[in-house]
Amino acid sequence: MLVLVVLALIPALLTLLYRVPVVHPISTLMMRDLVTFTGYDRDWKSLEEMGDLVPHSVMMSEDGQFCAHDGIDWAALNLVINDALSGEKTRGASTIPMQTVKNLYLWQGRSFVRKGLELPLAIYLDLVLPKRRIMEIYLNIVEWGPNIYGAEAAAQHYFGRPASQLSRRQAALLAVTLPNPLERNPAKPSSGLNRLAAKIEQRARKAGGYVGCLKP
Repeated sequence: MLVLVVLALIPALLTLLYRVPVVHPISTLMMRDLVTFTGYDRDWKSLEEMGDLVPHSVMMSEDGQFCAHDGIDWAALNLVINDALSGEKTRGASTIPMQTVKNLYLWQGRSFVRKGLELPLAIYLDLVLPKRRIMEIYLNIVEWGPNIYGAEAAAQHYFGRPASQLSRRQAALLAVTLPNPLERNPAKPSSGLNRLAAKIEQRARKAGGYVGCLKP
């Protein structure tokens, strides 16, 4: 029981620490790369330094209700549960807070146990941290390719320029790469990936109030 209590306290205390802007968290995958001596590429950038295109594109691709929910998109989650109960193929319902806590505290791969842990951690993260800080952490720890983490490292690796200088299409291509970053290459997109990026580019242009919580 003592071990379980300590394990539960670790993410609770770290989340409080991550409120401090000068603290730059690393993910469990980044820790794996350090332990295995493979290293990783990550260049932390604040949202101000990153510009609007990448955050807006990622939000419209990954979690369009990010500014409105409390860490979990309950409507999307209910659809997934209903699909599973009816035997239909389930869609993704992970929000950005859920993906953030997975990257910070949990393991990769599909698991009902991990998903069950994600839910309370995502609610707690959304309660403790401002939305801008959650997005900033996510965009600096998410994997964008083998040993490549964060939007800045991804922009430099794939397009040879800072994230703040990406075009709308390049930002959208980075965003649609995230569901499968080990198999999708934003610098060499397939026709299907290009079509998906075009949709996200249009959504980001018209995001308006959807991205209001990302404003300083």
